[in-house]
Amino acid sequence: MSLQTQITDDLKTAMKARDRERMAALRLLVASMKNAAVEAGRGPQGELSDDEIVRMVQTEVKKRREAAQAFREGGRDESADTEEYEAEVYADYLPTQLEDDELGAIVDRAIAETGATDRSGMGQVMKTVMAEVGGRADGKRVSGMVAQRLS
Repeated sequence: MSLQTQITDDLKTAMKARDRERMAALRLLVASMKNAAVEAGRGPQGELSDDEIVRMVQTEVKKRREAAQAFREGGRDESADTEEYEAEVYADYLPTQLEDDELGAIVDRAIAETGATDRSGMGQVMKTVMAEVGGRADGKRVSGMVAQRLS
């Protein structure tokens, strides 16, 4: 079953269960999928690959977490809670995140491959690592680990 089908089916399940919060979050995700399909020239009913959906979901999770932080700083805890809930729902559709030791091994291999010795080689290392980890590690986390290893 494709990720797009799974999300649509989960929305139907939430509607049947009358789970308003989950239903609202999934409706926003389905709308984002339709927008991405239109942008890709496939029309609103177009199919996206699982990789495209993972990238889109990662973006949506990041947006929600940033919005939640901004709401918390602004004293709007209820809005922050909503954004955090949506981020949690969306994160369920992402691949399992790599553990630190697994990610560290990938970063070390990429550093050895590229021959980077300092931060000037960070871009090459990042490109190599991100290609290998796909959606299994957040770019910010990878960047931090690469920077730490190269300094």
